[in-house]
Amino acid sequence: MIRRNIRSNLLDALADTPVVLLNGARQTGKSTLVKAIVSGEHSARYVTLDDVSVLGAVRHDAAGFLAGMGGPVVVDEIQRAPELFMAIKSDVDSNRRPGRYLLTGSANVLLLPNLSESLAGRMEILSLWPFSQGELAGIKDTFVDILFEKKLPGRPPKKEDRISILDRIIAGGYPEAVSRTSPARRRAWFDSYITTILHRDVRDIANIEGLTAMPRLLSLIAARTPALLNFAELSRTLAIPQTTLKRYMMLLEATFLIQNLPAWSGHLGKRLVKAPKLIMCDTGLMAHLLGANRERIISAGLIGPLLENFVIMELQKQITWSETRPKMFHFRTQTGQEVDVLLEDPAGRLIGIEVKASTTVSAQDFKGLKALAETTGSNFVRGIVLYTGNESIPFGANLYALPVNALWSEHEG
Repeated sequence: MIRRNIRSNLLDALADTPVVLLNGARQTGKSTLVKAIVSGEHSARYVTLDDVSVLGAVRHDAAGFLAGMGGPVVVDEIQRAPELFMAIKSDVDSNRRPGRYLLTGSANVLLLPNLSESLAGRMEILSLWPFSQGELAGIKDTFVDILFEKKLPGRPPKKEDRISILDRIIAGGYPEAVSRTSPARRRAWFDSYITTILHRDVRDIANIEGLTAMPRLLSLIAARTPALLNFAELSRTLAIPQTTLKRYMMLLEATFLIQNLPAWSGHLGKRLVKAPKLIMCDTGLMAHLLGANRERIISAGLIGPLLENFVIMELQKQITWSETRPKMFHFRTQTGQEVDVLLEDPAGRLIGIEVKASTTVSAQDFKGLKALAETTGSNFVRGIVLYTGNESIPFGANLYALPVNALWSEHEG
């Protein structure tokens, strides 16, 4: 089993918190991870709400179901029985012992406020994303933390060409998709996955039928990602009302198919664009929706948006286990100066990251990072251009070009 880098964070949470929720998309390995934990470091009884009999018992009498468990319990796919949250709240209020409940969910409860608020102060939420590139390589990728250190390390010891990076983008991080080396079999898995999410999980959350525009919307997002979210333009293209569109978007985000990268505002008011960027949560899925194999990505010029999305998601994954725990934004001024990713740590220190698909870099590639440095002053730590070449190159004070594989590689000193 590939070791998940968030495992130690999950164990730490179980040691001092009554309820721990491991949130993430379906088929990212949540069940595999919690089963490994309960058979090792944290003994508990495992039940899944994908079992029709278990689900029926919970819906009949949630409090009675919990009373019959005895001792710590793992409840897999908790979103299928939201009534359990109130029963767990009542039980935990009478016994606050840590590690009593380990829950997994394939719907983001932070977007379902009635559920998350019911366990406020009693529950810690962790996210399990598809495999990071470091996890696939068997290392704990710590690039996010490295960026905030006083001195950057040397270049990654292994060179990696664009074709190899493209293959990583196309495979994505879902365990089952990564394990399938045949493109046809991988396409079959993604087709089945999308069908399951849109016709089962979305229906379970929304409790409505007739979501016929959802597949078209998902494909449209893949074709325009990463880009500023524009509800009016999407609504016109799909010929659906904005109210319906916003509901659909919430459901896609709740099932971890897409996410918003918020705009950084600081204290600069109207000088900055405030619209978020739309991001696909997995580039394998994104490439599948685009019908993009290696040759099409190159010929159609798709490597730029796919690579940017890929980098953003690798950073997102690392943030879940980083010691720095920065927040992630994008940066764009009203005059058009922009930086693809902005990381801000709790002390307000800022790292800017630009993503370039080319194998070479020039001073022009640092234009947005220089604008960011001038705008944010002493809070600016450094700016990085990640590109598909192999050299680490300084480009002035606190400005560097680094190979993309610096994201997941062990580094030379």
